[in-house]
Amino acid sequence: MSSGIYRFGPFVLNVSERLLLRNTAVVPLRGKAFDTLGLLVENAGRLDRKEELLQALWPDSKVEDNNLSQGISTLRKALTDSTDGTRHARYIETVPRIGFRFVAPVTRVSRTVEQIPSVRPSSTEHRPARQEIRYCRTKDGVNIAYATVGKGYPLMKAANWLNHLEYEWDSPLWRHWISELTRHNSLIRYDERGNGLSSWDVEDMSLAAWVSDLETVVDAAAPEKFALLGISQGGAVAIEYAVRHPERVSHLILCGAFSRGYEHRGSRRGLEALRALETLLRLDWGKDNPDFSSMFTSVYIPQNATAEHHKWFNDLQRVSASPQNAARILRCCEALNVRDRLPQVKVPTLVLHADRDRVIRPEEGRILAAEIPNARYVRLDTANHILLADEPAWKVFLKEVGDFLGWEKAKARAKVS
Repeated sequence: MSSGIYRFGPFVLNVSERLLLRNTAVVPLRGKAFDTLGLLVENAGRLDRKEELLQALWPDSKVEDNNLSQGISTLRKALTDSTDGTRHARYIETVPRIGFRFVAPVTRVSRTVEQIPSVRPSSTEHRPARQEIRYCRTKDGVNIAYATVGKGYPLMKAANWLNHLEYEWDSPLWRHWISELTRHNSLIRYDERGNGLSSWDVEDMSLAAWVSDLETVVDAAAPEKFALLGISQGGAVAIEYAVRHPERVSHLILCGAFSRGYEHRGSRRGLEALRALETLLRLDWGKDNPDFSSMFTSVYIPQNATAEHHKWFNDLQRVSASPQNAARILRCCEALNVRDRLPQVKVPTLVLHADRDRVIRPEEGRILAAEIPNARYVRLDTANHILLADEPAWKVFLKEVGDFLGWEKAKARAKVS
């Protein structure tokens, strides 16, 4: 893909700045969706075959067609001629079973990059080098995508519901997590089976399978010792791994996590609500249904979320998993139960939990802290299940995790050496 600047309709595409403008307004478009648009616009009028696009976008990885289809769907939603999305124009043509063609007239702009408006990150914002995505294969033949970014002591993040390595990279929901955790650590992330860039067509969806995913990534990417982070559903997987492999885990961090799913909490009403949610997932997941999308957003990030947060969270539904897999993963989360493993955790453990979390109730975090020997509990003053960059609870999280992992001591040692 070239580094040119292109005009079409009311849009300006600045490839080198990775910027899409509608008139003078920035259109949020990141990751592979942006790369896909760049390829289509550069080849405007020509048929881009699916296999050519897949090879260009993922040259070192084997990914499924649905990743490309989701990217095209994201582009079509972004390429509306009005800021409120009410006036549509035809930009991308689908040639069934073959590929896609950019059909709008395109003009290459001769002005310099400096003459085109751009948005640059703050000079104080830490942005790691571009991630490299690799694949490993589990014992039951599932391809798991993983990425390692940053330098320093390794920190492995167990997968949670739901992940997408490429989409998270520029998402305002997860960008600050990657940015801050890679200031001091080498961060290893992966997409669990059934979602993201990992295999979607899988038979086994269970705790044992999720732990196998983590074990496979550890064998492929982690050194002998590492810190382990479990967020939400990933907490149970991290706990089980730490019990099985205490010699590998130096620190265990659990944030918004739980040891038992709704099937084991004695809440019939809560379980019935989740069963109804499963049905909604199969019917409305990934569709342009604002009521369904806002329902999820209002539960996961009810406090101080902006329109941009809502859009990225809603789009994550389309790119991360199929409706069937989203429901399967949720059902598996309901069945999780590692509570009997908590007294067997032998590694230093830090538990952090939002005090008004509506996704995983605070009592579940208190159970972890009470039943894991010598665990430390930190209450986070927020209602957000996913901590946002501008809220005070995020700063508390960073301070506590930094103290736990010894970030300042590591920085001092680095200055001396």
